[in-house]
Amino acid sequence: MNRKTLVLPAVVGLLAPVLAACGGSDSEAKSGDAIVVGTTDRFTATKDTPAPLDPAYAYDVGTWNILRQTVQTLMIQPKGEGDPVPEAAESCGFTDSGNERYACKLRDGLKFANGDAITAEDVKFSIERALHLKADSGVFALLSTIDTVETQGDREVIFHLKTADATFPYKLSTPVAGIVNPSDYAKDKLRDGFDVDGSGPYTLTTDVQDNALVGATFSKNPNYKGSLKVSNDKVVMRTFKDADAMGTAIDKGDIDVMTRAMSPAQIRKLDAGTDKNVELVEMPGLEIRFLGFNTNATTVKSKAVRQAMAQVINRGELVSKVYGSEAEPLYSLVPATLTGHSNSFFNKYGEPSVVKAKTLLQKAGVTTPVKLTLHYTTDHYGPATKDEFEVLQKQLNNSGLFDVTVKGTPWDAYRPAEQKGQFDVYGMGWFPDFPDADNFLAPFLDKDNTIGSPYANADVRNTLIPDSRREADRLTASKALTDIQDIVADDVPVLPLWQGKQYVAARNDVTGTSYALNSSSTLQLWELGRGASG
Repeated sequence: MNRKTLVLPAVVGLLAPVLAACGGSDSEAKSGDAIVVGTTDRFTATKDTPAPLDPAYAYDVGTWNILRQTVQTLMIQPKGEGDPVPEAAESCGFTDSGNERYACKLRDGLKFANGDAITAEDVKFSIERALHLKADSGVFALLSTIDTVETQGDREVIFHLKTADATFPYKLSTPVAGIVNPSDYAKDKLRDGFDVDGSGPYTLTTDVQDNALVGATFSKNPNYKGSLKVSNDKVVMRTFKDADAMGTAIDKGDIDVMTRAMSPAQIRKLDAGTDKNVELVEMPGLEIRFLGFNTNATTVKSKAVRQAMAQVINRGELVSKVYGSEAEPLYSLVPATLTGHSNSFFNKYGEPSVVKAKTLLQKAGVTTPVKLTLHYTTDHYGPATKDEFEVLQKQLNNSGLFDVTVKGTPWDAYRPAEQKGQFDVYGMGWFPDFPDADNFLAPFLDKDNTIGSPYANADVRNTLIPDSRREADRLTASKALTDIQDIVADDVPVLPLWQGKQYVAARNDVTGTSYALNSSSTLQLWELGRGASG
């Protein structure tokens, strides 16, 4: 096996206004037979989540990776990283000095896959629909700085913002801002099931069994007009029950590419060169894992309990025992590679210390051991999650300060329960919507946050987040971002654990794997093609 390590330019999140036109090019098909991609992501329609693929609802990496292939956005994160560039738009940019008025001009002749012309009114409809539906996934909050949407003619859209938001171009690159056809999507109701229609590089057909998507076929959209070059005619996605089953499939040649989530053992095996027909590609990633707290729950309502957990947990040991070189300890919600990162938790707590944790609890009058249940999802973040939580359980219990049990739940039941506040302490992962520090803070701390946290800090919400968004130069925003991270380390509404790398494994005749994922874990199926081995 050959291994490639892709080193991308440092992600600094600099958001210069984008106003220059971006010339698109026609899609190019370079392969005849379908490329088959495997994933362990699960896609189910349930009573709690009846519309998993509606852009106004979907808010996890798996569903977004389907939508990014099929639903076009005004902006897109470019190949090779950097600031977002026009996609469905011909040009976009702030038209004022205060970053409060953002204007886009659509490409001429833009069409939905069914041939219907796309107009500025369709963009307005799509954005206003997501804001109006206010889905309980919380994805609409990405658009929360929008005040009104104005159209001028068929091709011009103007966004008037409530407050300055230098990250707004990035937000227009996310699927919640995807352009949908009013003929297919009702204004007042989410679209149930697994049908998706848009103007992206692919159209979608699905294989659904027992309200679960088990396969998806992405076919090149002949009406697509945008900035992307499509290197294949068709991609088939197959879902697997676990990483072992997916690994067996690539070994047998039943699939060509293996994406998330491979197990640490599987990555190490591939890296060892046991299969000469499969190449492992390692790429920088911004995935993080953290513990969330229902700060209204009796068990963890006391800040001292949460601080004591932060003081006891040994991230280095956790990473070493479970993930090895595939992850690194994380001492902030903001990954270490992003502008604005601060090691706030390490600065406050230093090395793990049972003595310091005991003092925190004693001063607060908390009786020990504190009895807790740590909840985790069994089938969403990879097979090592169970091992991770068993290590956390052991660390906390060995301190003598906690009496911890762990409980695993499938994602389709776990996520609704977490959002409803049914877990006191729970594990979550985050794959960023876009590579900026704001997107590792606001989604968990702002109003309508994605984890449904009752925690609220007035300085963070009313001053620091707005202040950070005023700065197009993200270096200038670092002071406000650091202040937010320091507050999080003190209050501990969430407890960061680690950040990870990302991997793709592919058979040797598949090309484009180095760009199959970007730093935000966006699956870019259009990059995949067929070519000579190696």
